[in-house]
Amino acid sequence: MTTGSFAEFILHHDIIGFHEQPLTLKSGRKSHFYVNWRKASNDAYLLDTLTDFIADYIEREKLPCDTLYGVPEGASKTAVITAFKLAKRAKHFAEDSHIIAMGRAKPKPHGDPKDRFFIGAPRGKTLVLEDTVTTGLSLFQCLDQLLESGVDVHGVLSLTDRSEVRDDGLTAAEYLKKHYHGKIAYYPLSRAPELLKKAVQQRNPNDSLVSVLASELGISVQELRGQS
Repeated sequence: MTTGSFAEFILHHDIIGFHEQPLTLKSGRKSHFYVNWRKASNDAYLLDTLTDFIADYIEREKLPCDTLYGVPEGASKTAVITAFKLAKRAKHFAEDSHIIAMGRAKPKPHGDPKDRFFIGAPRGKTLVLEDTVTTGLSLFQCLDQLLESGVDVHGVLSLTDRSEVRDDGLTAAEYLKKHYHGKIAYYPLSRAPELLKKAVQQRNPNDSLVSVLASELGISVQELRGQS
């Protein structure tokens, strides 16, 4: 699957869409468009297609990835299945060659420190997977916890970046670069503004909704409709 066909996968399965009435996002913000990867992650067939694409992308781009780790809990399932596929593809696949890592949403109050935060602790060069990035709050909390645990985080892979400006005036990508001093690379597989343009042009919603969506994105109605 190419980047273009990945966008078509998102549109075809209504992973991105819009509403007349605003929705409250996990970040607490309100928006007239949504990006919801739950349908794909809950359907075995779609999840198989999605994880193939992620694994192909990691291999094609030669991303440093000894461990793929999903942000708890939304991206955990997708990361585990993708990590298993990557391990199976490896020439050196054998006992103890790869770790299937998972994080706990809440740390255990007792036990081995490695088991308190993880069900299988990451090892080696670690790539963190997030499904949708808005302000990045969950992502950055996850990164801080990984770094405090001594995990060697090399990059972040997001399925969709909403490309929104946070309250501090930065996008999540800009905050990632600034806060972690450029040491953690960022790989968004899709961006909401580009996806919304395609969705609007395919589905042709009414003018009032297009105007609201254009205002959210900070672009003109003509640009959103592909008329500029």
